[in-house]
Amino acid sequence: MLTACGGGGGGGGGGEVDAEFNQAETEMVNPSDQTGGTLRYAISSDFDSPDPGNTYYAFSWNFTRYYARTLLTYTEAPGEEGTQLQPDLAEAMPEANEDSTEWTVRLKPGLKYEDGTEITAQDVKYAIARSNFGDQALPNGPKYFQQLLADSEDYEGPYATDGDPLEGFDGIETPDDHTLVFHLNESFSEFPYILIQPQTAPVPPDADRGEQYQSRVVSSGPYKFDGEYRPGVSLNLVRNDQWDASTDPTRRALPDRIEVQLGVDQNEIDQRLVNGELDVDLGGVGVGPAMRGTLITDEARRASVDNPQTNTLRYVNINTVVEPLNNLACREAVMFAADRDALHRAWGGETGGDIATQIMPSALAGADPSIDPYPSDDNKGDLDRAREKLEECGHPDGFSTSIGARADRPSDVSTAEAVQQALARVGIEVEIKQYPSDTYTNTQAGSPDFVHENDLGLTVYGWAPDWATGYGFMSKILDGDAIQDAGNANISEFDDDQVNGWFDEVVTVEDPEERASIYTQIDQRAMEQAVILPAVFERTVMYRPPNLTNVYYHAGYSMYDYMSLGTTNS
Repeated sequence: MLTACGGGGGGGGGGEVDAEFNQAETEMVNPSDQTGGTLRYAISSDFDSPDPGNTYYAFSWNFTRYYARTLLTYTEAPGEEGTQLQPDLAEAMPEANEDSTEWTVRLKPGLKYEDGTEITAQDVKYAIARSNFGDQALPNGPKYFQQLLADSEDYEGPYATDGDPLEGFDGIETPDDHTLVFHLNESFSEFPYILIQPQTAPVPPDADRGEQYQSRVVSSGPYKFDGEYRPGVSLNLVRNDQWDASTDPTRRALPDRIEVQLGVDQNEIDQRLVNGELDVDLGGVGVGPAMRGTLITDEARRASVDNPQTNTLRYVNINTVVEPLNNLACREAVMFAADRDALHRAWGGETGGDIATQIMPSALAGADPSIDPYPSDDNKGDLDRAREKLEECGHPDGFSTSIGARADRPSDVSTAEAVQQALARVGIEVEIKQYPSDTYTNTQAGSPDFVHENDLGLTVYGWAPDWATGYGFMSKILDGDAIQDAGNANISEFDDDQVNGWFDEVVTVEDPEERASIYTQIDQRAMEQAVILPAVFERTVMYRPPNLTNVYYHAGYSMYDYMSLGTTNS
C-alpha cells in the first residue's frame, strides 16, 4: 500500500523508527529511497523572500535548493564532511590562476529551466548582477560579489538601463554560454565558498520583475512553484519535469509535493509535529520553550529528538553609533552588567546552548574559548565594574536605550527580557521593542536609519557562518565595509580600522594556520570593543516525526538537510 500510495520506490516505512536521542547529529536516521507523498513544512514567520537572490535567512538558503540550483553546493553528509564543497550547476570545481584573482567555472551541458529553455552562463551572471549591484539591487543577502569583483565599480546594475542589463559589468566574463570567468580585485583564497550562495542560481532576464520575482521564481531545480507564493500564507511546490536527475547528485527529490504554511504560531507548530500533522519546522531553530522540556523528558518521544550543537551564535548587538553607546565605556558597562546565566536560561539552559564568551564558534579554526574580557562570579555579571564604567562614560546613574527582538521567536523575547532585568540593576533602563521576523533583518534591525530613529542601542540577533571559516562567520557582522543601508548584518555598525585591516589582509593569506591566528585577533579585538554581547552557542531541540526519512543534521545549514528528506506518508 505504501509503495502504491507513494508512487514507487522502496525502503523505509511508517510507525516507530529504530533511532536514538540525538542520533541525527552524527548519522542519517530512517534511510529510505521511497518516493512520493507530500512533505509538510510550517514556520511561525515568513521568508525574508523566497527569491534566491534576495534572501539571507539560513532556512531560506536551505529551502530554495528545491527550485534553485547554485554553481557549487555542500555535500550530503553529517558532521564536518557536510561543509565540503562539490559542483552543482558547475561541471567541476572552479579553476584558479596562480594568485587566486581569477576563477573559471564551466556549466554542465543540458541544464534547463522549468519551461525547457537552456540555462546559460549569462543567466548566472545576470542573477549575480541583480542581487549585488546598483542602487536598486535586491536588499536582502550579502554583497560579496560587489565587494570582490574587479572592474565593476561604475556598474549601476541591471535595473538602471533599458538597454543591455549587463553592459559595463566586466567583473564576470562569459566567453561562451557555458563558461564564467570571475575577475577579482584581490586574491581571495576562499572564493569557492561564495559560489554556494543562492545568488548564483540562474535567473532568465526576461522573467525578472525585481522584488516581485519572488511571486513565481523560475525553477532550475527538481521542484517548481505550484501557483504563486502568498506572503504570510503559503508556498507550494510540485515536481519540475524538466529537471534531469543525472545532472544533480545532491538532491534526492523524493516527495511529489512540498507544502509550506506561513505565520503559524510556534506552539501550534510544535504540537502538530508531535501529533503527526506536520513534518518539518521550516525555521530550523527547533521547538519553542513550551515543548522543549516536554520532549527532552518524555521517554516515549526522546528517541525522536535531536539536540545538536550548532555553529550559530545567539547574541545581542551593541550599537556603536546610538548615544550613549557610541562611548566604549558605556558599552563595557552593558557587558559587565549582563547576566550570562539568565541569558543561558533564556535559551533553554543546557539543552538550549552553551554559554559563550567569544564570538567565533569553537568548531571554526581560530576560535579561542579563553577570550573573556568580562568575567564574573557564576556568570551573573560584575555590577561593581559596570558602575565604574558608567562613571567613566559620564552616566553614573545609568541611561536609557531600547532593545529590538523578533516578536514571533520566544527565545529572542526572553533574551531581551533577561537583558532588561540585568541592566536595570545598574540603572540602565531598557525598553523592549518587538518586530516580525520576516522584516527584522531588512527593515528594522538591518536598517541603520531605523535603528538610529528608534534608539535601538541593543538588538537580539543570531548568526551562522556563510561558510565554515572565520571570514565566513565574522566578516558580515564585524567588517566596517559590510555595513549596508538595508539588509545590514553589521548591526553594531562596528567600523574599526584595525579589524577592517585584518579582514583585508586575511583574504590574501594562503596558510590556513596564519589565517586562523588573524581570526583569533579579530574576535579578541571585537570583544574588547564591546560590540557584541554573546549569549550562547546554540543547541536546538529538534523533533523528527517517525514518517520522516533520511533525516540528519547538516553542519553547513545548521539544521536538517531539506534536500535529503522524504516521507512514508501518502
